[in-house]
Amino acid sequence: MKCTSKGLCFGNLKARRILTAACICFCSLALTGCGKSSYAMPYDTYSANSSFTVLSADQAGRAGTFAADLCIANENYNESAVDMSEAEAAGLFSLGDKQTLYSKNIHEQLYPASLTKIMTALVALKNGNREDMLTASANVKITESGAQLCGLKEGDKMTLDQALRILLIYSANDVAIMIAEQYGGTTEHFCEMMNEEARAIGATNCNFVNPNGLTDEEHYVTAYDMYLIFNEACKYELFKEIIGMSSYTTVYYDAGGGEISFDKPSTNWYYNGEATPPAGITVLGGKTGTTNAARNCLVLLSSDTSGKSYISIVMKSPERGIMYTEMTDLLGVIQK
Repeated sequence: MKCTSKGLCFGNLKARRILTAACICFCSLALTGCGKSSYAMPYDTYSANSSFTVLSADQAGRAGTFAADLCIANENYNESAVDMSEAEAAGLFSLGDKQTLYSKNIHEQLYPASLTKIMTALVALKNGNREDMLTASANVKITESGAQLCGLKEGDKMTLDQALRILLIYSANDVAIMIAEQYGGTTEHFCEMMNEEARAIGATNCNFVNPNGLTDEEHYVTAYDMYLIFNEACKYELFKEIIGMSSYTTVYYDAGGGEISFDKPSTNWYYNGEATPPAGITVLGGKTGTTNAARNCLVLLSSDTSGKSYISIVMKSPERGIMYTEMTDLLGVIQK
């Protein structure tokens, strides 16, 4: 599950060379005389953190970082604010204030389950249009026990708009395959696109080998990287609209043009009444994820009464009910 070599964390050799060259250029331009200064914390391409700070021994100061407009998180922060003992990792981020309100094991690499589909949607949104017509290949047939499926068959057709709604609201694994093949040609190439996008937004401690989150040792993400990915996806109004839906009804078509009806509720308990957020907090949308290996995962976009927005994440909780209880408690930190 974790990186088996240092190179995996930062892509291939070419990517590492580019990253190293960028660091050299950064030092030369921002600090002047990179070779003549020593640093208390020199930049390391194999750092376990998703962002970095360079400190000069000659003149203390903070270098600019690609994450200047994001929340920077320590592995564990404000641990006494809430009991998150059942979750393996969790985080709460205030978007407007750019502050981390809580973090637990925020940089630990874990199986993401269907949280993966947030990245799948992000790559599709960047490369497609909602009116694009997608056609299912024979590869959409998934036989893994317990996998959530729309029931696609070879030749079935739907628009990207429909596919994204079924992907994010109902978490259909077969629809993820169809999206990947539409925009990547193959699922393997689409996963390369997912990893490239992750690196581009600073999510350097994750690796994707499929578009749906079914368990694979080399498929993992950190809670902090999940925050970065979700935050980027939320820049798309269509994405925010979809994750805020409590159900979805549509009609798509089979290979012969026959209608196929789809009518499913959201997998999010905050939308079906089984979970209730704290008073003064509104859940605007989110994504669930569940597999035997990942256990129960959830990422949410929420707001308070003043209109401030927050991203909260719980990963690897032993039971769904416990996950929602701890997520509600975590959201309660906003008002403390």
